[in-house]
Amino acid sequence: MKKKINIIGSGFSSLAAACYLAKDGHEVTVFEKNPTIGGRARQLKKDGFTFDIGPTWYWMPDVFERFFGDFNKKPSDYYKLIKLSPAYQVYFGVNEFVTIADNLPEIVTTFEKIEKGSGQKLSAFMKEAQDNYNIAIKDLVYRPGVSPLELVTFETATKVNQFFGNISKDIRRKFKNTKLVQILEFPVLFLGAKPSDTPSFYSFMNFADFGLGTWHPKNGMYSVILAMEQLAIELGVTIKTNATIEKIKVENGTAVSIKINGKDEHADVILSGADYHHSETLLDQKYRAYSEKYWDKRTFAPSSLLFYVGFDKKIENVEHHSLFFDVDFDVHASAIYDNPKWPENPLFYASFPSKTDENSAPKGQEAGIFLIPLAPGLEDTPALREEYFNKIITRFEKLTQQSVQKNIIFHESFCVNDFIKDYNSYKGNAYGLANTLLQTAFLRPKLKSSKVKNLYFTGQLTVPGPGVPPSLISGKLVSELINKNKN
Repeated sequence: MKKKINIIGSGFSSLAAACYLAKDGHEVTVFEKNPTIGGRARQLKKDGFTFDIGPTWYWMPDVFERFFGDFNKKPSDYYKLIKLSPAYQVYFGVNEFVTIADNLPEIVTTFEKIEKGSGQKLSAFMKEAQDNYNIAIKDLVYRPGVSPLELVTFETATKVNQFFGNISKDIRRKFKNTKLVQILEFPVLFLGAKPSDTPSFYSFMNFADFGLGTWHPKNGMYSVILAMEQLAIELGVTIKTNATIEKIKVENGTAVSIKINGKDEHADVILSGADYHHSETLLDQKYRAYSEKYWDKRTFAPSSLLFYVGFDKKIENVEHHSLFFDVDFDVHASAIYDNPKWPENPLFYASFPSKTDENSAPKGQEAGIFLIPLAPGLEDTPALREEYFNKIITRFEKLTQQSVQKNIIFHESFCVNDFIKDYNSYKGNAYGLANTLLQTAFLRPKLKSSKVKNLYFTGQLTVPGPGVPPSLISGKLVSELINKNKN
C-alpha cells in the first residue's frame, strides 16, 4: 500500500532509505535543516579549494555497488572511483614510516621486512578476516537487529569465540612489533572503540582495509551524496533544505506529522535519520524509548577536531592519506575511552585529496584535512582548537622534514560544538555508537520505535553501526521494516 513518508535528515542513511521507499512506490519527502544535503558528508569550498567536511575514506566498495545495484545502477553511472596506490602511509618518527600498498601481497612483504615471520601470520590473519567479512558484510549486517536469533547461523556458530575475544589480544598474540600492532588496530580505534573492547569478529575491518583497498571518488566523498540525490530524484523523491524539525507529533500513540517552521507536515510514516537521541527529544517525554541515563551510559565512538587547510604550495613526503602515530597510541586511546580529556600528545590523521584529485585545490597548491580523534562531550573553545592546530602542524613539519606554516593561506576548524550545532549530535559525537559487544546488532537502539506506531529511525546510532557503508545498509533495513508494517 502506498504511503506518504516524511524523512528527517539527508545523510547517507536517509537518502538510501528514501531511494528504497520511493522505488517501492511510496511518496517520499526528505527534510534537511542545513542549506545543503548530505548530513555529515557536506563540503567546504573556499578560495578555489574543496574539502569533504565529513568522511574522507571510501572503504568497502562492494557495499556501494550492492546499493546502486538494487536500482539496476552502478557507482560508475554517477561518479569515477580512483584506487589509491599506496593506500596510505603511517609515520612513527622522522624518516620513519610504513607505506601500506594497494594490494595484500605487497603488504605481506612489508610486514615480513619489519618483523620476520609476520608475513605468513598476516596472510593467515587476513584469511580469517575475509571469512568474517563475508559473514558480516554480505549477510549479518543486512539483518534488522530485531532479535538475538539473527546472529545465530551455521557460520557464526563456528565463530562464537570471536564474539567474546577481542581484537587487541588477537593481534598482539600474533605480532610483536609495535608498528605492525598499531597499523592493525587503527581501523577499529578511529572508527569504533578501543581495540581491547572490540570483539575479535570485527577483524573484518582489517580485510576492508588491506583486502579491498582504499578508494577516492573523483571530486570527493560528496560525489556519492550527489549520486544518491540524483538517484532519489529520478525515483520521485522530494528534497527540502533549510527545514528545521521542531517536533514529531503523536496522536493516540501514532506518529502523524512533523512540525517545520510552525507548519505541520502530515505523513503515514515518520523516519528520522537525524541523531537518534536528538530525534527522541522531538517527542513528548512519554513517547521516548530511551532515557537520558541510557544514552549517558553508552560507549560512543570518537568525536573529532578537524582542520581544513589551504596551502600555497605542494606538500612533500606525504600520501593522499597519512597517519601520524609518533606518540603513545594507548595513552591517546585512554583519553578517548577511559578518562575522557584532551590528549596531551594526540595521534592525528592528514588527508591531501589534491594529491589525487586536481579539482580539490588550485594548480600548484594543496588542500589538507587534519583530524584528531577526541572523546565526545569535551570542552571546545577557539583557544583549544588553535593550541592543537599549532601542536600538530609543528609535529607535521618535523616528521615530514619541511616548512609549511608560512605557506598556510587559511585554516578552518570543526569540532564538538559544530557537531552539536550542525547535526544535533549527542555530545558532539562524530561516528555514532562504538562497536562493543554490548552494542552489537539487536543490542543497539532499534530501527522501529517501541512506543510510537509508524515512527522509525536510521543511521549510525542504530543498526548496523558507524561508518558510511553501514549507514547505506541502515537505510535499506529500515525501508524493509516499513514495508513489512501493515499499519
